[in-house]
Amino acid sequence: MQLNNYQIKLLAAIFMVIDHVGLVFFPQIFVFRVIGRLSFPLFAWLLAQGERYTRSFPQYLKRLVLLGVLSQPLHTLTLSGTRFNILFTLSLGLVTLRLGRRWRDYKYLIWILGIVSAELLRVEYGAYGVAAMCLLSLFTPSIHWWLAWIGLHLFDAIAVPNVFQLPAVVTPVLIHLANHQKGSSARWFYSFYPLHLLVLFLIFRLNEARF
Repeated sequence: MQLNNYQIKLLAAIFMVIDHVGLVFFPQIFVFRVIGRLSFPLFAWLLAQGERYTRSFPQYLKRLVLLGVLSQPLHTLTLSGTRFNILFTLSLGLVTLRLGRRWRDYKYLIWILGIVSAELLRVEYGAYGVAAMCLLSLFTPSIHWWLAWIGLHLFDAIAVPNVFQLPAVVTPVLIHLANHQKGSSARWFYSFYPLHLLVLFLIFRLNEARF
């Protein structure tokens, strides 16, 4: 079995919706959130692929930031988010990876600065989010890579502490199935984030009004 990039985008979006449906409507059912943990590493890997192969880095970054700005009120209202939403996390990761690619001799220093900036700027997933993007940009199904990936999640669980993100440790199994083919066009992919938040918000408000 192999997955092209479009199919991985579909999985990332489905896992995200499951996560947010659980958060908004079924907070007492933990399985929704566990399944949802599989989503972010897929977004992170796709972002790393996008940074590497994009035809226009400025346009890619501009699209993420603009959608992040549009999404922030919905992120706050729908998910009770107190940090900047995931599109800002992806934007910061995109800049971090591109600067690291441009100045290769200082790549790991740039990565560290990006990881620290994620906490200072209070973006969703914080330091873990940018660290995951950096690590997934180096993805290979090797024992050394897996040890680093598992180590990241154990560190996050102990230092933050945040055991909630531990289920995400298995997500690269799906990435391992990637055949690196583009597949169908997915221009909707990042726009889906604010759109699905809007739909969830409207459904939630309609249910409140009914009862």
